[in-house]
Amino acid sequence: MNHNYQKDISGCGLTGLISRKRRPISGSEIVKSLCLMTDRGNGLGAGYAAYGIYPEFKDFYAFHIMYDEPTVKRTVEDYLKSNYHIEKVEEIPTKAVKAIPISPMLVRYFVSPLKERLAGEQEETDFVVNTVMKVNSEIDGAYIFSSGKNMGAFKGVGNPSDIADFFRIEEYEGYIWTAHTRFPTNTPGWWGGAHPFTLLDWSIVHNGEISSYGINKRYLEMYGYKLALLTDTEVVAYLLDLLIRRHGLSIPVACLALASPFWKNIDQRDPEEREALTALRQTYGSALLNGPFSVLFGHSNGLVGINDRIKLRPLVAAIKGDVTYMASEESAIRAICPDPQKVWAPRAGEPVIVNLED
Repeated sequence: MNHNYQKDISGCGLTGLISRKRRPISGSEIVKSLCLMTDRGNGLGAGYAAYGIYPEFKDFYAFHIMYDEPTVKRTVEDYLKSNYHIEKVEEIPTKAVKAIPISPMLVRYFVSPLKERLAGEQEETDFVVNTVMKVNSEIDGAYIFSSGKNMGAFKGVGNPSDIADFFRIEEYEGYIWTAHTRFPTNTPGWWGGAHPFTLLDWSIVHNGEISSYGINKRYLEMYGYKLALLTDTEVVAYLLDLLIRRHGLSIPVACLALASPFWKNIDQRDPEEREALTALRQTYGSALLNGPFSVLFGHSNGLVGINDRIKLRPLVAAIKGDVTYMASEESAIRAICPDPQKVWAPRAGEPVIVNLED
């Protein structure tokens, strides 16, 4: 018996880029970057998210939905028609790929909530989130895997190149991209479990394990979030939505809540900063992410990279011109940017925050 076996704990690869000037960048670039890290995954999941890809429908929520069979599609469409104006509906463009012989039905809808369905002072975004939660947790065989404006996620079971070919990623142009190749270790490999995970315009790609998943899940359920997608990454997407959109925290403060300094480090700060950090940890202790992780999250105004408080997962960043790159490996950046002006490894728990220019 071989007793020298060691579990590979560095699996999963993530990459992302942002043009601060909103310059459209071909999907072929992010595909090239991600495919360099194919060996970080095991073929059980890959995906891409892009911003700025639906300019002609930028005022509508783009619902990307997976269906197991046609009767479920009719059920969901009846629900959508009673709650939304549907501007356009179409199958998500795909092409035959030998390595992906079977896939769910993939349909996208450009929708806006019916005014009469918004209860009282309810925000549109809350209405859309409630729709996503209802469909994903209550309608078997249907899954809304993307729900933002002027953005979309494309993901499934396969290697990065297979998923890119299947969804024809090279045909899209976006000014923000995130991408992921998956190596699931304790959750199943299925179409809905591939990354990115999205909610509204948040798109999350993640390498690692969220060991605080249980307490994070229970905390989110107190606020009406329903977690039914069988992976720990789901909590990150919903925590960002809760802290930033609903509670109004800035992105830097939300990152501090998710990856707070250790108490011993807080105690070394000056009194005013120590008081603020103590209050943040006491208020959002149940939102703290424990375990090894590196995360990229895109949103309508930028891209953020962050890793855990002792940097148990790799994250590298680089800049050239108006483009910032982040990835699990420097080689994935140099594959599409051979001569960056600056390359660095962000420190543990310190986010890299890049915003679009006005």
